[in-house]
Amino acid sequence: MSLITLERKILEKNDEIADENRKLFSEMGILALNLVSSPGSGKTSVIEETIKMLKQKIKIAVIEGDCQTNLDAERIDALGIPVVQIVTNGSCHLDAMLVRDAFEKMDIDNSTLLFIENVGNLVCPAAYDLGEAMKVVIISTTEGDDKPLKYPAMFRNSEVLIINKIDLLPYIKSNVKEIIKNSHLINPNLKVFTTSCTSLEGLNEWCDYLLDKLKI
Repeated sequence: MSLITLERKILEKNDEIADENRKLFSEMGILALNLVSSPGSGKTSVIEETIKMLKQKIKIAVIEGDCQTNLDAERIDALGIPVVQIVTNGSCHLDAMLVRDAFEKMDIDNSTLLFIENVGNLVCPAAYDLGEAMKVVIISTTEGDDKPLKYPAMFRNSEVLIINKIDLLPYIKSNVKEIIKNSHLINPNLKVFTTSCTSLEGLNEWCDYLLDKLKI
C-alpha cells in the first residue's frame, strides 16, 4: 500500500509541474511534442528528417532523453538546431521537472516546434505527462503487428502514430494494415502516418500536419 501511495504522490507532483510547463509553452506559442517509442524505432531519424524539411520554414528545438551518452544530441546539433541532452543515468523515462530544467537551459524564441525525444521505452513514459501538446508514438515495421495490443497505455495516451521503416516491408513479415487496425482498437482517434527515413516516403505528409498544427 505504501508503494502505491508513493507512486501516486510522485505522479501528482509531476502533473503539477507538467501543467506549468504546458501553460508556459502555450503562452510562448510553442508546440511541444513528446516522442515515445521502443529503442531503435527511428525517433531520432524522424526528428532529423523533419528538421531538414522544415528548418527553413519554422523555428525548431530539441530536448533529447537517453539513459546514457549524448550521441543523439550530437546528431541534432550537427543540423544547427538548439538541443539539450538529458542523461537519466538508467531511469526509463523523462519527467516534467527534467523537461523544465532542460528548457530553462535553452535559448528558445516564441512560435517554436519543440521535440522532446523520450527514453526508448513503451511502458513508463505512458504515465508521465511532460507538459506536451501531444504524445507521438513511433513504432517500426520490424517490431510486429501486435505492438499496440501489448502496450495499450502508450497508444491510448497518444494522439499520433508514426509507423516507421516502411522501406523494409518487402523483407519482413509485417502488415501495416494490421498495425493500424490494432492501434485503432486501442485508440480509434489515432492519426496515423507511415514513413521511411531512407526513402523519405510519408515524411511530407507528417511535416504538413505539423505546419497545420502551428497554423503556418
